[in-house]
Amino acid sequence: MPPQSQKPTLRPVTVTDLIDAIASGIRDFRAAPLFGIILAGLYVAAGWLLIALLWRFGMPYFAYPLAMGFALIAPFAATGFYAVSDHLEHNKPMTWSAILASVREASRRDVRWMALITGFALVIWMDIAAFLMFAFTSFQSISVDTLRELLSTPTGWLFALLGNAAGALIAFAVFSISVISFPMLYDRDVDFVTAMTSSVNLVTSSPRTMMIWCAIIAASIIISIITGFFALLVTMPIIGHTTWHLYRRAVAASDIAEAPQNARGH
Repeated sequence: MPPQSQKPTLRPVTVTDLIDAIASGIRDFRAAPLFGIILAGLYVAAGWLLIALLWRFGMPYFAYPLAMGFALIAPFAATGFYAVSDHLEHNKPMTWSAILASVREASRRDVRWMALITGFALVIWMDIAAFLMFAFTSFQSISVDTLRELLSTPTGWLFALLGNAAGALIAFAVFSISVISFPMLYDRDVDFVTAMTSSVNLVTSSPRTMMIWCAIIAASIIISIITGFFALLVTMPIIGHTTWHLYRRAVAASDIAEAPQNARGH
């Protein structure tokens, strides 16, 4: 069916809503841990592969910005977790075939366009990181020793400050347009512009709650990097499930109930 023209009715979310959503996310992970660990494991393996390729081609200094850039594509990567939470919520079959069928159905809608937008943001971030890195090294060849020396000087500290600030701005911009847009596009047959607008409206209407949630996600990514991505096996499913429950609290229950049935049979 064509995308629904009716815009979702949003309500601001409170810190209490966030706490409840996190509790629900943890409960979903505990209810279906195998799905969460396996889905997260795929992304952990992809991260290791990318780091290995960077090392193989002599660019290990891009490992950190690439790892931090994970936050830009994480909302799309979490689509499988939205499906698991959706199936748990509606008592749908909890099998791999059923979960993957729901993800495939969502991919036929505008989820793919949102994925393109967040993927493009990752490319922009990596371009900025490369430009800053080469600019602060006078566009000379870079080695690990060169980077280590750079970071031990005031100029290097400025480089680190600018790089992290640029990354934070891009990450928050992507967070604002995607915090509930991906679960909305999974759940409803709306266009991606409506989903992005709804996401930004939620951030502007609930700035304190959304800033706390953004900080929690950033902290979990840093912890995951420190642990060699192993922490993602737990943090990524919980964040994905929590995002689903935040979306369900943000979109008015009456709006969900009155929305036309989409192809997934809601």
